[in-house]
Order: sequence, then structure tokens, then C-alpha cells
Amino acid sequence: MINNPLLEEHTLPPFSQIQTDHVEAAVQTRIDHVLTVLEQQLAIIDNGEQPTWDNLVAPVEEAEDLLEQTWSPISHLNGVKNSDELRVVYEKCIAKLTEFGTQVGQHEPLYRAYKKLSESENNPEQAAGLSVPQRAVIDQALRDFTLAGVGLSDEKKQRYGEIKKELSALSNQFSNNVLDSTQAWYLQFDHAEALAGLSDMAIAAAEQTAQQKSLPGYVVTLDMPSYLAVITYADDRQLREKMYRGFATRASLESDVEGSAKWDNSKNIEQTLSLRHELANLLGFANYAELSLATKMADSPQQVITFLEDLAKKSRPFAEKDLQELRDYASSNGSIEMLEPWDMAYYSEKLQQEKYAVSQELLRPYFPAEKVLDGMFTVVNKLYDITIKPVESVDLYHSDVRFYAIEKDNKVIANFYFDIYSRDKKRGGAWMADCRTRRLREGEIQLPVAYLTCNFTPPVGDTPSLLTHQEVTTLFHEFGHGLHHMLTQMTDAAVSGINGVAWDAVELPSQFLENWCWEKTVIPLISSHYQTGESLPEDLLDKMLAAKNFQSGLQMARQIEFSLFDMRLHSDYNVENVQSVQSVLDGVRKQVAVIIPPSFNKFQNSFSHIFAGGYAAGYYSYKWAEVLSADAFSLFEENGIFDQATGQKFLDTVLANGGSRSAMDLFVAFRGREPNVDALLRHSGF
Repeated sequence: MINNPLLEEHTLPPFSQIQTDHVEAAVQTRIDHVLTVLEQQLAIIDNGEQPTWDNLVAPVEEAEDLLEQTWSPISHLNGVKNSDELRVVYEKCIAKLTEFGTQVGQHEPLYRAYKKLSESENNPEQAAGLSVPQRAVIDQALRDFTLAGVGLSDEKKQRYGEIKKELSALSNQFSNNVLDSTQAWYLQFDHAEALAGLSDMAIAAAEQTAQQKSLPGYVVTLDMPSYLAVITYADDRQLREKMYRGFATRASLESDVEGSAKWDNSKNIEQTLSLRHELANLLGFANYAELSLATKMADSPQQVITFLEDLAKKSRPFAEKDLQELRDYASSNGSIEMLEPWDMAYYSEKLQQEKYAVSQELLRPYFPAEKVLDGMFTVVNKLYDITIKPVESVDLYHSDVRFYAIEKDNKVIANFYFDIYSRDKKRGGAWMADCRTRRLREGEIQLPVAYLTCNFTPPVGDTPSLLTHQEVTTLFHEFGHGLHHMLTQMTDAAVSGINGVAWDAVELPSQFLENWCWEKTVIPLISSHYQTGESLPEDLLDKMLAAKNFQSGLQMARQIEFSLFDMRLHSDYNVENVQSVQSVLDGVRKQVAVIIPPSFNKFQNSFSHIFAGGYAAGYYSYKWAEVLSADAFSLFEENGIFDQATGQKFLDTVLANGGSRSAMDLFVAFRGREPNVDALLRHSGF
């Protein structure tokens, strides 16, 4: 193939050169290369050589890394710069990659070679001399071969491959349906008075959105910055209800968007659950939850359910108290007889202002994105002795995007892309993804590179991007994921960064970093009024800190509801008597929720975490890891939040080791004991 930039050697993705007609052929070429290398190395072993790291694992890892370098920019662009042309190619490649993954996972000669390598490590006469990370790579690979069905009959292997392919297609379609239904919905107004209650900045953003859509007046959308502004501040109750209905019915038949039936995810969900259950049964598991937990810290679905129910029991009195307080306030201050879901955020914000004289909008002018970024970089410099610098003249995929280098001892050790503003054709939410993985390549270290993505309000006219404090914590959260990926010291791809880390521990570094957003000594580093340059005043800071756990009971109940729904959905699935998804959700809400949404709410139809992400039978990970993160941070509370020895210890244990050791072992190495829930309950104000 001639002039395909995706097949050329690049330190970073050549975004400006990538065209959709490059993609499919490049991916197929890389897949073919991996399979060729695999067969070549197995032929060497078949000729009598003992399998070793150098003649088996390393060559295949090198070929797979080239495939990842070709695919990662395409996967990223699909999320941040979506287009009809890219979708077609992306779907074809997802099918190819899924089939390839199944082929490698069920490759019996490769499995036998790995097994032989593993056994030689335990034989003093044939010791392979593997390092601790290399042993972890081998052990995890053997586990993954089993989970890929290497031991199945040919007929069952074929069915496994068919299921994986179907699930990949369903996941991709689910994501597309959520994106399309979100972006198809909007409201247009001729006059700003219709948006009474919103801040000047939010109204200016609505005007800017209208201009971008070539419409007069003002436009509000279901993109998160716009949706939150309206649902939280709009005085017009009917407008809030319209927004709530639009958001709660995305990708469902309840949606009022013309032609929305084509984006309905209901059948998609049913097919996904059925196929997941069949896949689990094929592999000898009773249900998909058991299969999911085979690679996690938690031992069983029941252990997770018990953990969540215990947390629900401890937090429920606080959630009920929060709700009653809100109902009383809305009744006396808004003459609201029945507090509806579209009233919750509106009256919560007013109640918070009355109790603490603080609000997210009041805080927003003090958190310009630029200042927050600089302050966050200062925080991690103090914690880990690293320096972060912008890098110019890098090939970027959008003008919003920036590129940075992380330096330690005046040497670049990692890079990352930061893409933090909401825009058209960009998937909602916030996430970190791999661009390059740290690994040893031809005797040199390949530096890790991360994609960090958020969806904050972009600059409007001369006003810079201003963040709420909630968005500040989101930024810290994603950067915590990024640091986990970028500060690893591992040189074997399969356990480098977040690779090989138990999924229910992967949120530890991200939730851990959020804690610094609330520290009095940190706020001056990340705050500066965009007009006056003044740091957040101490009285406002005190109010913000006092309000930290405002309605934390309701927030906890909501997260437990999502987590328990996810686990019940996958652990209680019964092929003989399939419960409707709605009935499972209703049952969970009856058990743990204090707020029951209206019947038209189809939250599940846009629950991308479990139907289009990596959190199926794993959403509990947020709460599970929050126990770890709160307990880990408690050591900084004891020793000082910028104590260098403690920071270095966290870096050397949790961040540096990636997936080379179990998450529990790394936590104990840092904290000196196993985690307990006390710190989380204390941090939540319970």
C-alpha cells in the first residue's frame, strides 16, 4: 500500500493526514502482520526451541502495539469528531478487530506455548527468568485464553466468536443512538426572556449555539453544559420539564424527537443481555456477572450486592433527610405541592444558596479553565515532582485540542492531548484513553501518551471557559486516570499503566486526585477570578467547603441505584423467565431509591457505561474504588496533603506498578493494611 499514514512509523498520530479510506486497509494490514508474526514465532518453537519471553511474548507484543498505534487515533476520532463516513469504516473495523481478538484468544498452539513458558518458570532446570511484571503478563494471558474460550469445542468456539461480534456491533450502535438522539433534540427561542434564571454566560452560550445552527435567537440542547444550566437555573418550570423529558427519553420510543424510533435502544439492550448471558454460559459461568468479576477484585456477585446493600443501609437515612428537607423548602418557597424530577436541581440549588450562600454559578467566575489547568499541574508537581509543559507544532485533530509533555528531572516521560470543550459530533461525558503505551521497544522506552477528554462550556465571545467546581473535580478525576497511564514504570504493554488493572480498582487514582479540589491550600492554586484575578475569597471558600456534603445522601443513593441495577441485571438474568429491564430497575428502585422517577423516564436506554463502555456488571466499581481512594487519601490527611514521602510512596506503589501486581497488594503496600469503609463514610458526611 502506498502513502497510507496509518502504516508509517509515527511518534504521534498523523491526524491531518488520516482519511477514512486509509483506515480499513491499514487495520487489516496490521492484523495480518500480527498473525504472521505469531505463526513465525510458533514455528520456531515447533522446531524445538523452548518458548521464552524474547521468542514468543515480545515479538507478538511488538506487532500488537503497531496495530494499537494504527487503531487508537481512529477509535478516538470516532468519539470526538464523529462523521457518517467514519462510522461506516469504524463499524467494519470493529468487526475485524473483534474477530481477530477471538482468533488469537482461541489459538490453541499459542495457548500451549504460553502454558509451557509458564511451567518452565516453575522448573528450576528450565527457569525462564521472568521478572515479576512478566510473570503477571503470562498469568493474565493464560486467564484470558480461558475466558476467550480456548478450551471449548470447535462448535462452541464458533458460537463464541459470533456472539463477540454481535456484542461489539450492538455496543457501537448503542453509543451512536445516544449521540444521535442527544444531538437531534433542541429548543429554540426568539427572546432571552424565555431563559430567565440562567446566567449571562449560559444565555450567551445559547445564543452562540443558535448561530452555530444558523438559527435566530437562542438554542438550548441536551449537551451537558446546556442541559445542566437549564435544569438547574431556568425559572420556567415547563421549560425544565421539557428539558428533563428530552434528556430522560434519549434513545427511546418515549422521545418526542421526530423520527426518534430509529434510535431506540430497547431491543439493543435486550439482545445485549441475552448474548452476554449465553456467552457466560458457554464459558461455564452461571451468569454474565460471574464472568465479569473473573478479572476484578470482588469475588462474587453476592459480595458486590452485599457491599452495595450495606452502603445503602448506612446512607439511606441521610438520603431521606436530604429529600424531606428539599420537599419542605420547595413547598414553602415555590408553592410546589409535588416535587417533580425537573424541580430537583432547581430547588436544590436555591436551597444550597439559602443554607450556605454559595452556588456553582457563583463559583464559576473564579475557575477559568486555564487557571484550573495550571493549578492542577502545580498540584501534581508538588505530589510527584513532575513538570507539565505545553508543546507547540503538534498535529492536532481540532483547534480546541492542546498537547502537553510531562517532564521529570528535565526529561520528557509522557505526553497527553487535552480536549475539554463540548461541541457538535463529540460524544458526551469525560474519559481517558490510551494513545501510546509505555513499553520497551528495540531497547528504548516508548513514552506513554494519553487522550484526556471532557465536555465543558467553551469560551463564549471574549469570556473564557469558566468551570463550576463540579467540573473542576471532573477535570481532576480524568487527569488522575491519565497519571495512572502516564506515570507507570512498567515496560511490558499488558501490565503498563491501566492495562491489567482490576476494573474495580481502576477508579482509585482518579477519585483519589479529586480530594485535592477541596483543600484550602489548593484552592488559591486553581482559582482566579477571570476579570479581577482575585483568588476565591476565604468566606466563599468556607461556604463551599461547608456545602461539600450538601445532599450527599441523595447522591450516594443514586449511585447505589445504578450499581445495584447493573449487577442485578447481569446476575439475576434467567433465560427461562426473562424479566423486563424496566421491572429490574423498578425493583432496585423500590429497594434502595428514595426518589422514583416518572414512568416515561428511560434512563437505561442511555446508560452507556454498561451498554457501550467497559462497566457491564462493573458499575459498582465507582463505589468500590471510592472506598480505596478515600482510605488512601486519609494517609495524606495524617501526614500532610503535599507530604513528599507520602506522594512518592503512592507513585511508587499504585501508579508505577500498573497491573503487574494485584490491586489489593498495591493498596496494602501503600496504606500498610487492607481498606475499610470508614474514610468514605466520613468524607460523605455520614
